[in-house]
Amino acid sequence: MTHGDLATRPSEARLRLLTTATRIFYAEGIHAVGVDRITAEAKVTRATFYRHFPSKEDLVLAYLRAVHQLERDRFDAAVAGNASPGDALLGIADAIAESIRTPGFRGCAFLNAAAEYPAADHPVHREIITHRQWFLETITALLARATDEPADPAARHYVMLRDGAMAAGCLFDPKLVAETFLHGVEGLVRIHTGRRTT
Repeated sequence: MTHGDLATRPSEARLRLLTTATRIFYAEGIHAVGVDRITAEAKVTRATFYRHFPSKEDLVLAYLRAVHQLERDRFDAAVAGNASPGDALLGIADAIAESIRTPGFRGCAFLNAAAEYPAADHPVHREIITHRQWFLETITALLARATDEPADPAARHYVMLRDGAMAAGCLFDPKLVAETFLHGVEGLVRIHTGRRTT
């Protein structure tokens, strides 16, 4: 192993901090959790924390980027596993529905964070918008491949269905919310892609 390998591989302490923060931020909120709580549960010192994350905001950004990558990996797998764009859109919806039905589901990490960081010029808010823009562009591109109709309105509709399901999934019966969401997406995809979804 070279020095370069050591330099590029995340340290165990950094991974522990990020894993701990991801769990607590998602379950309890970001502002409610302080650095002392995170370092205590991750079993690292404050000095170690600040060596990896110069501020709590840096940790929050790393948390959102980690969640983004998890979602991106799930959606990429759904696209790769389905030959047609219509089926890929349904596959992404299945992945979203599965997350809603997961024990401990607390809604969308990005919508939750947006409620805590409403200022449009804040770095955390900008990170949230970057994620949402990626999701909208992903759905728009799939719809554009599936139909000759303009894809933007249907893509926005898909995103709104997803947002509503993510909000409702932690307030009502997750199974029912997931079923309702999937039914809505299936109708949307059928209308906008016709027989090309099969």
